[in-house]
Amino acid sequence: MRTAEVRVAAAGDAAEIARIQRLTWRTAYAGLLGERALAELDSTAERRWAEAIAFPGTTVHVAVEGDTTVGFCVAGLAPHEEVASASGTLPGDADRTGLIATLLVEPRWGRRGHGGRLLAAAAEGLRLRGAERGISWVAESDSASLGFFRHAGWRPDGTVRTLDTGERRLREVRLTGGLELRLVP
Repeated sequence: MRTAEVRVAAAGDAAEIARIQRLTWRTAYAGLLGERALAELDSTAERRWAEAIAFPGTTVHVAVEGDTTVGFCVAGLAPHEEVASASGTLPGDADRTGLIATLLVEPRWGRRGHGGRLLAAAAEGLRLRGAERGISWVAESDSASLGFFRHAGWRPDGTVRTLDTGERRLREVRLTGGLELRLVP
């Protein structure tokens, strides 16, 4: 039986993280993002992931099954612009809110608990930094990711944003939830 675990990413993980992002975006998000956004990802992903791994205040976690990296998650304290309401008002807990910036599991490794382990590890790290709740932005049409976060107890808070990919507009909803997550076997 192969061992599944989550660990903090090292500089040498950037290429695998980029590979997983490219594959997952091409599989799950091609219709949402457009070819131009995917092509840009192809040319810059590995360098950007190396920068993200080294960025202070952000933790990149990787899920590993056996010797294979199968997913990743990026977490840190949420910048105020990510926590603010549509009017720009900050909630009272803005400085105690964590952000799950990205959580992806390569599609062929889905439904094996990797996403839950990644979210639990990220939540634990955010709690250690003083966060009391978390937020994440998810494409409104991404039913798999919305279902995953709902299963973890996270819900839309009524805030939406629209991103311009250069070819399309991507509407995202902000989810929020607790950071006291427990994995259920």
